[in-house]
Amino acid sequence: MAGAFRGNYLDGRSAARRPASIRMAQTGLEVSLDDGARLWWPLREIRQTQGSYAGEQVRLERGEPFPEILLVDDPGFLTALHQTAPTFGRRFHDPRRRRRRILLTIGAALASIGAGAVLYMWGIPAGARLLAAHVPVSWEERLGNAAVQELTGSLRRCVDTEREAAIMAIVNRLLEPVKGVPYTFKVTVVNDSTVNAFAVPGGQIVLLRGLVERSRTPEELAGVLAHEIQHVLKRHATRLLLQHASTGLMLVAVSGDLTGVMAYGIESARVLGTLSYSRGLESEADSEGVRMLLAADVDPAGMIDFFEKLRATEGNLPSATRYLTSHPLAADRVDNLKKLVASIPHQSRPLQLNREWDDVRKICRG
Repeated sequence: MAGAFRGNYLDGRSAARRPASIRMAQTGLEVSLDDGARLWWPLREIRQTQGSYAGEQVRLERGEPFPEILLVDDPGFLTALHQTAPTFGRRFHDPRRRRRRILLTIGAALASIGAGAVLYMWGIPAGARLLAAHVPVSWEERLGNAAVQELTGSLRRCVDTEREAAIMAIVNRLLEPVKGVPYTFKVTVVNDSTVNAFAVPGGQIVLLRGLVERSRTPEELAGVLAHEIQHVLKRHATRLLLQHASTGLMLVAVSGDLTGVMAYGIESARVLGTLSYSRGLESEADSEGVRMLLAADVDPAGMIDFFEKLRATEGNLPSATRYLTSHPLAADRVDNLKKLVASIPHQSRPLQLNREWDDVRKICRG
């Protein structure tokens, strides 16, 4: 077997990361946990879900519906895996092909200009996904600040230092277990009765008053915040803006200058609050949001209760449907959340705030 790589193992039932030593063979991975347990992962059963970009942590999964997970930081892991088990090379990303893939993607974007509207529409989403992974955090932050100014400029922001601190205490609790967060998160509350919330690039989350007032407990708002934080960490909002700014994408493909898309991104910001994420992105924000709640010892029942409450009133309460328009809640998504929570042993601690929650919900009445 090849030399060992260090990583972390998650059993799919809890949020705990267990240090592990990983050795490679031609047909599988031998995973030795630091507590003495040994696991065998056949390569034919493994799928790679992360690690296709330079500097990105490698993530391998095995099993369904709540997979076991291996996380490896060493950039040489994938290269060694291809050398040890070349027969299974197509199952795993080859770092040697990264530059060629980027060039091919840019070439495909250029070809789409002359290929017509059909190819153009297919190329833009693929280009947005690729570019989003390479956008600098500083660029996201500038675009996020511009987006918040654009989105909230005609509405009155709710400014209340103590109540804002209570909401940020929830955000900080959720972020405590997360390692290496590249963003400085900020929450803006807007005096609007609509039940809605959305994330913009760079770590900014906008809550409308209607959603805050409709949250009966801090745990309910924590569920919404965890979901929106995952949209930021997974760069879903960045990808959405790049995809919407189709002309800007073409400029980037031609010039390689990410700042060239800024004007188009700001234009996209005007409709960011009404654009819908795909079902796949919503599901990812759901599951990772639940894992974030569990890692922070926050009761996930609040998240489920809030989403169920919105779904139950969808046909009777127009203000509730704004959140469901931008965050569609299919019935099986709520059921999947319940199954995920039930499958992971957890405990919870109350959210300690500087005010009673009924008082925090009055943030816009000052």
